[in-house]
Amino acid sequence: MDRIEKLCADRGMRMTEQRRVIARVLSAAEDHPDVEELYRRASAVDPHISIATVYRTVRLFEEAGVVEKHDFGDGRSRYEEAGDDHHDHLIDTKTGEVIEFYDAEIERLKTEIAKRLGFDLIGHKLELYGKPTPGAEPSDREGLIYKRHSQRDTEQA
Repeated sequence: MDRIEKLCADRGMRMTEQRRVIARVLSAAEDHPDVEELYRRASAVDPHISIATVYRTVRLFEEAGVVEKHDFGDGRSRYEEAGDDHHDHLIDTKTGEVIEFYDAEIERLKTEIAKRLGFDLIGHKLELYGKPTPGAEPSDREGLIYKRHSQRDTEQA
């Protein structure tokens, strides 16, 4: 049983075989696929899965808190497994590449800002949008944990 399937079972969700296939496809994803890409991958496993089933299942998974929906500015909702490994996103507006990163200083600042405004921070999403600086290489990676995902490579596969 994969991670998403287990989370669904833990939440008492009824898992049809088609939901299991979609859960496995989402668990195996190393990117942030949209519904059309999920449908392409799931229907390769089970040709009887309809795009309507994928839409309904993703919405059900999102409502149950097992997947998170993102809008990275390209007009399509993208999905990833909800997890304990908090990270933020930097989206390359030119290529669509998504860089997941975690920075302790940013986390500290977000908590500090909430406190200064009289709040206890209970959750957040941070999405940064940018384009590469010509000729520049990333310089200071100290304390930064990151992973790159190319959306175009995935969509052309």
